[in-house]
Amino acid sequence: MKTFTENDVPFERWQVGATTYETCLTRGARLLRWKVTLPSGTREVLHWPEGADFAQDKVGLVRGGNPILFPFMGRNYADGEKFFWKDDAGVKRPMPQHGFARDCAFEFIESSDRHALVRMIQNDRAKACYPFKYEFRVRYEFRELFLRCTFEFENLDTQPLPWCAGHHFYFTLPWHAGLSRRDYTIKIPSKKQWRHAADGKLVPFADLKGATEFSFDNPGLPDCIFTNLKDARVTFGPRSGEENISVKVGEEPIPDSWAAVVTWTPDSEAPFYCVEPWMGPPNSTEHKNGLRFAEPGMVETFVTEVSLA
Repeated sequence: MKTFTENDVPFERWQVGATTYETCLTRGARLLRWKVTLPSGTREVLHWPEGADFAQDKVGLVRGGNPILFPFMGRNYADGEKFFWKDDAGVKRPMPQHGFARDCAFEFIESSDRHALVRMIQNDRAKACYPFKYEFRVRYEFRELFLRCTFEFENLDTQPLPWCAGHHFYFTLPWHAGLSRRDYTIKIPSKKQWRHAADGKLVPFADLKGATEFSFDNPGLPDCIFTNLKDARVTFGPRSGEENISVKVGEEPIPDSWAAVVTWTPDSEAPFYCVEPWMGPPNSTEHKNGLRFAEPGMVETFVTEVSLA
């Protein structure tokens, strides 16, 4: 690992063969850039906007890299009120969209030329949203053409603690000159698809007609929640089938039925498309689907792998 600064912000660089990862792990445990040097030039795997303002108070606003979503993803509701949640005792508390980890500082526990382990530092906002005793750690393992990320949630409290976390990968798309979204497809072996309604409910989404392969210019793809995955791997890339990216959700060959993959982009012109592995669908604290509980004294994990091979 080498350290450097951009606009007085501390970054880290990891060089593994032809692959370069750049991170800012002390701010949101954020993976920023992932590039591969090829004979034809440099391929940008993750999109990161040039000149992005990564000041500590703006970390969560940057659309790029891989924001960490913890303790919950998406929008949460309590009594119909957005950005709130209730615990099992019925206590209502605030919860920003995608949680608060992406806005928190982290500290290094350990690092090497191939990995890093960082611990979240709870700020006042995090304590107000989730006032429990716990430790949240993020472990990155950097390999050539392969990334493994593990969330470690250790319950230091005396009661079970709920969580339903995930990733928000901003994959560069298209990544070939002269191609557009219609030249790329994604394969998601899902039996059920959903929309997240304005009132927080999950609504079945039938427009994709039970298909498992979609073009990235499909108008039904943005903001779709895919569950009941028949395989843990989601793959996408050019129609030729070359240079595919695969994302593995969890460690089992077939994930839990409520494990989810979310596809999102803000508009048709954005230079990225998000493919997001989540432990469950949004608003899990209300409908309970995909919600997990860490027992006192236990460490729960959620593993995600991304491969270019």
